[in-house]
Amino acid sequence: MSGWRCTGLRWPHHGGPELGWARSDRSGWGRVSVLAYGKELGFRAVGERHCVGARDNPCPVGAVVPARSTGARCEECARLDRAHSVAADTIADDPRPYRVYLAWFGPGLVKVGITGEAREAARLREQGAVVFSWLGRGPLMAARRTEELLRTALGVPDRIPYARKRAVRGELPGVAERAAEIEGLYRRAAALEGAGWPEALERLPFEAVDHAGVFGLAGAGPAARVVTGLADGGVVAGRLVAAAGPDLHLETATDGIVVLDTRLVTGWDLVGADARAGTSVPTVAVGGGGVQDGLF
Repeated sequence: MSGWRCTGLRWPHHGGPELGWARSDRSGWGRVSVLAYGKELGFRAVGERHCVGARDNPCPVGAVVPARSTGARCEECARLDRAHSVAADTIADDPRPYRVYLAWFGPGLVKVGITGEAREAARLREQGAVVFSWLGRGPLMAARRTEELLRTALGVPDRIPYARKRAVRGELPGVAERAAEIEGLYRRAAALEGAGWPEALERLPFEAVDHAGVFGLAGAGPAARVVTGLADGGVVAGRLVAAAGPDLHLETATDGIVVLDTRLVTGWDLVGADARAGTSVPTVAVGGGGVQDGLF
């Protein structure tokens, strides 16, 4: 009988996080599990971890992939997926509108990025942005040039290591302070109009969108440890208290709050486990490394 293989954490346009699933026999039929804060969650990994394919297509050979890889793709599928991404700059003639955003993850942790306008704020939730504001909208190449302008003129990065995001997530300042920091960056960016700002990019008004409530971070408390990888028979279990980006924050009976980067779960066949069983997979202290990045 075919089991269920996890395809990763999803953030729909509206609502909370969802886990995606596909049939282990690669028959293509899938489903989603809506996750709710305060509910118990437990599962056990079975067998080997397999490639999740590319662009909604299964891996043609069902390749086995490393347990600690956050990409969950074989070399060929990773190449195909990357070739069609916005980050690859291989679709310069893309006619769809794009938006430039400023994202805040914690004190001093801000970045600039772009996303397709049709995706709305999903990209920001996928990265775990606690607060963000749109900066401008326009064609892809104009958005790209603006992103590069902010990187060079203001020293704003286009990616932040995920370990740094996790390290500050449990002790965030208040709503007003969060908004004030990203508003200051917005004003610095807006002042660059006329100094290399692409004419094709329309500047959008400042509006701080705060995701702390959507993520369940208020009152969740700081995380203690981070899962570094699954293995056959390994169990992850606890009460879901928060989620941000690809991370699930699980309150466990023995280790406090443990962060599970769901990019490490994709590609595994999972079966239910007692949510009180605790976690039997390797973990490290938050900020101690051990989980590869790759989603910025």
